[in-house]
Amino acid sequence: MLYQMHEFGRAWMAPMTYWAEAGARMFSAQGSWLSGLPGATRMAAGYELVYRIGKDYEKPEFGIHSVDIDGVACPVVEREMLRKSFCRLLRFKRYTDDAGNLKDLKDDPPVLVVAPLSGHHSTLLRDTVRTLLRDHKVYITDWIDARMVPTSEGEFSLEDYVAYVQEFIRLIGAESLHVISVCQPTVPVLAAVSLMASNGEVTPRSLVMMGGPIDTRENPTQVNDLATNKPLWWFESNLIHPVPANYPGHGRRVYPGFLQHGGFVAMNPERHFESHWDFYQDLVKGDLEDAQAHRRFYDEYNAVLDMPAEYYLETVRVVFQEHLLPRGLWDVRGQRVDPSRIRGTALLTIEGELDDISGQGQTRAAHKLCSGIAESEREHLTVAGAGHYGIFSGRRWRTQVYPQVRDFIARHAAKADPAG
Repeated sequence: MLYQMHEFGRAWMAPMTYWAEAGARMFSAQGSWLSGLPGATRMAAGYELVYRIGKDYEKPEFGIHSVDIDGVACPVVEREMLRKSFCRLLRFKRYTDDAGNLKDLKDDPPVLVVAPLSGHHSTLLRDTVRTLLRDHKVYITDWIDARMVPTSEGEFSLEDYVAYVQEFIRLIGAESLHVISVCQPTVPVLAAVSLMASNGEVTPRSLVMMGGPIDTRENPTQVNDLATNKPLWWFESNLIHPVPANYPGHGRRVYPGFLQHGGFVAMNPERHFESHWDFYQDLVKGDLEDAQAHRRFYDEYNAVLDMPAEYYLETVRVVFQEHLLPRGLWDVRGQRVDPSRIRGTALLTIEGELDDISGQGQTRAAHKLCSGIAESEREHLTVAGAGHYGIFSGRRWRTQVYPQVRDFIARHAAKADPAG
């Protein structure tokens, strides 16, 4: 019923948002007689603020059409390499002029970026991908909104997530691959590689784990406390709802994106209020650059997806309540997950000093679990002054984190290359 009420509210708000958008344009467009009236700037700013608060936010595009490599703009084409029921594997293919002075891009190491399935779309990692493209062949998991997946496709669990990651690694080729997992997927990625190692399969050359909940008993955050203070039945009774009839996934049980988004906002309501007020003031003052930065951020932040109920509930239980991975008690499809079986795969963990989602020590815990990896092959980075998003997006990511990730991958790509 809650999901249906949400859809009814969206439909009821739609005429108001269309009206607000039209008002913003009428009072700001050059040539409009309304834009010349006293107070027109404030009217336009107020209308746009109402519009942006009430509008629907669709999944954004990656929009990566070129990348600067050695001072040359190289075209980039987004390709779908594989489509599964709940995920697409994308490749960002770079094209270069072979007659130019560019390095041989065919020799760049391939990187699989495993994006989180935790409410936002994989486009949240746009800056991560764009930066990696300078020196790597980049693939990314693009998770599909569960409300768009018909029930005929079956369920999707955390174990299915692990199987997807394994399939993607095998498809790209583990022998030359480097895997970067951001936040939530650090757990299923570590499980996927552990199981591959236990089965005698070739594992990726390196794992880069960023801000993830490997062991949430370490320095628990507000997010962790919520998961442990409520029993699992509470999450199922209060947060799981069927998809309404106006979507392809009609009847599928999901954790709706709008509830997740409400939780995001509730963590820092003052900051979001101030951000919207500053946006209004920037429009009034004519500070269009800051106003556009606000639009870009909230176009991404407000675009959320639904998660399959079985996946969400299993994640809450396995990762946040029972801590099965760090306790060595997690079985995936009847096989025990044992990270100590990983050999020949280097490990880099990255944490933000001010991360309020995955506290310090939670990602670093992977080192204790991966005891089979030589100490010389393991590294850790704590990014001073960085919050959760700062370790994979923005200025700190580009200037402080990425150079170390790039060099780490390059070192281990060379070590595994007999010609290197």
